[in-house]
Amino acid sequence: MKGAEDPYQGRGLIADPIHQYILYTRPGGIPGEATEQDLIDTSWMQRLRRVPQLQSARWVYPAAEHSRFQHSLGAMHLAGRFAKQLYPSLRAVFPDAPSLALIEELLRTAGLVHDIGHGPFGHFFDDNFLVDYELTHELVGQRIIREELAEILRSLRRSPSGAFAAGESIDPEWICYLMGKTYTQPLESHPNWLPHLKPLLSGVFTADNMDYVLRDSYMCGVAVGPIDIDRIIYYSFFSERGLTLDRAGLQAFTMFLNARFYMYTNVYYHRTTRGIDLHLKEIFRDTMRIAFPYDLRKELHPYLHLTEWTLLEDVERWHDDEDPAKRALGAEWRHVLDRKLKWRMSSEEVLDQFEARKGQSFLDVETVKRRVRTFLPTALRDVPFEIDMALQDPRPLNPLKMGDRQIYVYDSSTKNVSEEPLTEILKYLPGKVAQCRIFAMTHEHDAELARALRRALNEEPSAISTNV
Repeated sequence: MKGAEDPYQGRGLIADPIHQYILYTRPGGIPGEATEQDLIDTSWMQRLRRVPQLQSARWVYPAAEHSRFQHSLGAMHLAGRFAKQLYPSLRAVFPDAPSLALIEELLRTAGLVHDIGHGPFGHFFDDNFLVDYELTHELVGQRIIREELAEILRSLRRSPSGAFAAGESIDPEWICYLMGKTYTQPLESHPNWLPHLKPLLSGVFTADNMDYVLRDSYMCGVAVGPIDIDRIIYYSFFSERGLTLDRAGLQAFTMFLNARFYMYTNVYYHRTTRGIDLHLKEIFRDTMRIAFPYDLRKELHPYLHLTEWTLLEDVERWHDDEDPAKRALGAEWRHVLDRKLKWRMSSEEVLDQFEARKGQSFLDVETVKRRVRTFLPTALRDVPFEIDMALQDPRPLNPLKMGDRQIYVYDSSTKNVSEEPLTEILKYLPGKVAQCRIFAMTHEHDAELARALRRALNEEPSAISTNV
């Protein structure tokens, strides 16, 4: 191009229904560099196309067929927007902070790979398979980053906004720290500005949860009310204490938390979704012993080929298998795949907790189940039923003690930065919620099961069966 450098060299656009267009880097900018396209086109990232975002909720909301891959691109985009908004204040707090381009690319790549360790059925896979190996999808993801993606990450040299400063590069361990909820302490070798970025990937409002609330509600066709992410981003900055929100952004922040709360209550924890999960729990571990006989603490490569697509393609043929164990599991999977529900909700009780109280916690499932059976009429005590306790944290239970996820509020009238205003702002939103549901195979005894559940949650069974 005569007279000017090609402005599109090394950059491209991805069309997206939520963010319209997502800018990304591609080869052609700096000789010998790696780019976001190289990262996106790895087998590990492409695998996420075959890991649906909404696990069992897809059987409730027919249009919700989007994947972890699409969500990861959206999280990358929002992380980059946060970087550009926050960089001037980061540099003011840490004059030795690296270039805008490096901070932007660090947050973008952390957003892109934050879900790379997810398996089939998402968080259900964590709770019903990975937990047996003392793993989570984040720990698996961190291993993938260190062992499979580190070379590309270290070779990145620019963001969509421009090139890094001379000699700058991204340490993959920084990304592992930013995306890990249990990775609460940075290493001594980590730069002093890195913990300030942590709440953007593992906090109350993040590039991750802001994208999934927008994307999941859109793809499900669920109206959650206004979600003003532009206002939240605009009023975010770094103070010396950490990620800070100007008071002018607080209403948008609380609207977002309410929208997220609604999505958990009505989509992620929909009664039919949880009923399907109860059925899956009965067969999942036995299924995985056959379908994936590997220990992920030792063997990582087989995980590349384990997706929801491969698992469902495998199990849907088992009902015709010669092996009796496979055939029995296949019959159960056939019911799941054909959406023939085994468990149907009889009743629901919603429990909430607004503030931390010493010794207070929700009852565990087995305790509730035992109490329900005690309160059922004698003739119904052998009726099959299941208790499901869907737990969520709509906001921090104690907004003043959020650890490495702490955020702050700036009051321009007093020039004060403090976490104290969060207590007042969030007091009308519960800190913990449990949707306690009782499921049965038919609706024949719904009334009796509902009464027994209500009593189980509100009455203490007598310890002595006679008068004393």
